[in-house]
Amino acid sequence: MRFGLTHGNIGRFADPEAAAEVAVAAEASGFDSLWTIEHVVLPTEYEPLYPETADGRIPFAPDHPIADPLVWMAFAAARTSTIKLGTAVLVLPQRNALITAKEVATLDRLSGGRTLLGVGAGWLREEFDALRVGFEDRGRRMNDTIGAMRALWSGGPTDFTSDSVDFTGVVSSPRPHGSSVPIHIGGFTVPASIRAGRLGDGFFPGGYDLDRLDVLIRRCREEAVAHGRDPDAIEITSRWTKDRDALADLDVLHRLADLGVDRVTVSTLLFDHEHITDELARFQESVIAKF
Repeated sequence: MRFGLTHGNIGRFADPEAAAEVAVAAEASGFDSLWTIEHVVLPTEYEPLYPETADGRIPFAPDHPIADPLVWMAFAAARTSTIKLGTAVLVLPQRNALITAKEVATLDRLSGGRTLLGVGAGWLREEFDALRVGFEDRGRRMNDTIGAMRALWSGGPTDFTSDSVDFTGVVSSPRPHGSSVPIHIGGFTVPASIRAGRLGDGFFPGGYDLDRLDVLIRRCREEAVAHGRDPDAIEITSRWTKDRDALADLDVLHRLADLGVDRVTVSTLLFDHEHITDELARFQESVIAKF
């Protein structure tokens, strides 16, 4: 079992000293990956549909700092050497495919191939409205963007044609450190599991219900088989808990492993940000060292 730390780029960690501290501490404490979140803006009023809280509200105020994930990851990469750096998730339908491909490839090359690109369709309609990008067709645009980015990362003059992305004879350089950047599909929904099975290098369901997680992982694997892909090659990352007290219940980790989860993540929201180095060191002793 591998462990990831999420919400690395929020709150005080949006500031340089704290950002460096959490990145170095996570690496030193045995986390294999450090993940960021993305919101370009947070509306002051929105329909409460956030999928990870009971009331559908984002668990912090609109003015809570959320650093740009890719810029933050480049900063963290410069202060670390081995920990992987991921997005959980980049809201891909809000982004230009060519610019995002360039940014991600640059980050991956500068970090020595440590980028994990988690992507999602997004849920916050009001944010899409503020950005003046369509909400209803976001799933289709996300699929197009994934295909376009992989084409651009392949090297050489590239053509790509779809409903929302269309280019001919262009080159995007530098290429990623390796042949591509792993794309992890985020979302705690059946459409997300289907997309992961068809297109993903990984699947990152964002919820905590183990029964639903089981259904989604199975659906992902079924879809992979149906499209001639190896289901075991799709890396499964899940969340563990949103309750700090539940971090003592190690039985849940064994249940997650039985479901086929490769990596379990915990959020910085479960730790004291002012003492993050000590907090993560204790987590390493009480949890990571036992797995």
